[in-house]
Amino acid sequence: MEQETPRTTGAVLPATFGQVDLSALAAREGTPLYVYAAPALRERVRTLRNALAGLDAGIRYAVKANGNGAVLRLLAEEGAGADIVSGGELQRALRAGMAAADIVFSGVGKSDAEIALALEVGIGRFNIESRAELDAIQRIAAARGGQAVAAVRINPDVDAQTHAKISTGKAENKFGVSIAEARSWFDAKAQWPNVRLDGLHMHIGSQLLSLEPVREALARMAAFWKELEAAGHAIASIDVGGGLGVRYREGEQAPDAREYAAAIAQALAGFGGRILVEPGRWLVAEAGILLTRVLLEKRGEARDFLVLDAAMNDLLRPSLYDAWHDIVRIGDAGGDAVTYDVVGPVCETGDTFATGRTLPRCEAGELMAILGAGAYAASMGSTYNSRPLPAEVLVDGEHYAVVRRRQSLEELLAGEQPANDWRRP
Repeated sequence: MEQETPRTTGAVLPATFGQVDLSALAAREGTPLYVYAAPALRERVRTLRNALAGLDAGIRYAVKANGNGAVLRLLAEEGAGADIVSGGELQRALRAGMAAADIVFSGVGKSDAEIALALEVGIGRFNIESRAELDAIQRIAAARGGQAVAAVRINPDVDAQTHAKISTGKAENKFGVSIAEARSWFDAKAQWPNVRLDGLHMHIGSQLLSLEPVREALARMAAFWKELEAAGHAIASIDVGGGLGVRYREGEQAPDAREYAAAIAQALAGFGGRILVEPGRWLVAEAGILLTRVLLEKRGEARDFLVLDAAMNDLLRPSLYDAWHDIVRIGDAGGDAVTYDVVGPVCETGDTFATGRTLPRCEAGELMAILGAGAYAASMGSTYNSRPLPAEVLVDGEHYAVVRRRQSLEELLAGEQPANDWRRP
């Protein structure tokens, strides 16, 4: 993790989140604790929906960002469908009340069982990422006597100007196919009579803070759509993906929803079909925080450490992506400023949330919050070091509800058993 520039801006958070007292909440529900703000979630999806007004457009929330059932239900109530990448996410979306017809199935590695389940429930569309997948969907749909609806995910070979591990639209990435290969599929689509190939899809990366790569990719998508229609291939749907970024640190600016919608409208002017967008992080990231308590302050010869009870298994992004999250103390701003490496208790050097971060001096037991933790946080959690998964709560006005209870050690160990039942394969 790169050395961060010390700073004190935003080092203290008010004692309430919405109208809920965070100290009281943490005392009652324990830490680490994910807290999501329902009003912030509603505001974001409504902002995007209003920006898209005038377009025949649908929102397909990227479930991988945060698959909590209560979050999904709230977004479903606001009219969002789902972009899913596994059979498990499919079932989560359905349980949350999202209509199967409003679900698109993306991802480079769909199993036969997942394809069959998606066909059985009648999902709206597959986003196909390889010839092998196209053949598999044809085989499974034919065996069922049905037809799959599908889009080709093209790889526009556009640099999203984001972290290498969340870039998905360059030629060397595993996602999608070249425009040349996609063209050959449309020309030979009679080979797959049980697949209605009438859509295009792209997604160039995540945490995009500039719309310029989006505009470039949209231009390539639009040119291909027009080429296909000129060749006699009807295109009913264009899925422009997601990836809009959010503010994680001072100086970052999230893309404006109206400018994003305007870029789509300009690029796809004249398109008569359905437009789909797949936001994830942009809808949920800033609506969530991770509450955590200080375990201890450790003075080292070279550095001072602030050890929290949250760890990399609770929030992996800093360890995985060198990602920045603002970290703040709950309550007043008193105390001398201290420069800390903020770490967790997991037995890995990589269990580091921040290096060289300047905060008010913190003592054991004080409550802290890691901001921007609504996306790719709880959804990427693990039980490494035999640490049970944290609880999650949703706050709305003066009230909160536990939307995932804290995992017990008994639940963590429930699937394990002695090697008493020996079998032959």
